[in-house]
Amino acid sequence: MSSSASITPEILLHAYAAGLFPMAEDADDEDLRWYDPSRRGVFPLDGFRISKSLAKTIRAGGFEIRIDTDFFGVLAGCAESAPGREKTWINRRIAELYGALFAHGFVHTVEAWRGDDLVGGLYGVALGGAFFGESMFHRATDASKICLTYLVARLNRGGFTLLDTQYITPHLASLGAVEISRAAYHRRLRAALPLQGDFRALPLDAPAETVLTLARGPA
Repeated sequence: MSSSASITPEILLHAYAAGLFPMAEDADDEDLRWYDPSRRGVFPLDGFRISKSLAKTIRAGGFEIRIDTDFFGVLAGCAESAPGREKTWINRRIAELYGALFAHGFVHTVEAWRGDDLVGGLYGVALGGAFFGESMFHRATDASKICLTYLVARLNRGGFTLLDTQYITPHLASLGAVEISRAAYHRRLRAALPLQGDFRALPLDAPAETVLTLARGPA
């Protein structure tokens, strides 16, 4: 456990590079705890599963997908109570630290909009060729799945090799996430960090078919 006041954005980046990530017990917790679990959830970037219904929804274009336009809106959505997640680990210090990293280009969001309404999104940390997924939310059916699809497509286009989900859930497993050992995760992390991933390599107006092809990974 660390006093949150002693953690800087620079320390946070060094922690990610060492395989650690922070969480608070709940929104009222003033401290942060470092985690390096013995089993780690990752998405193989060539193994993302897109159902026929999800592909149909993406082709229908009912959402506008934006990148990096409303970090704090996404963070607020991720902190909301949801079935199976009655309390949040996102406290005030988490918001400050990741807000600072967002301002310096290390944190990114993928957002699903309907008109003026933010209806889904995710955020995470990009470092080298690794993307550390932090949290996602939805207020409309499939909105978070669509954001995740666009994220995987963007990472594949941008030359990333690691998508860290921290822990695995049945929902993430249904989309292709797998659990690997701490040692295997650290090997993948060491290989990814020297790379120069480009989060903006995929144009914002990329056609749905391009996104779906990229999200499925190399043929």
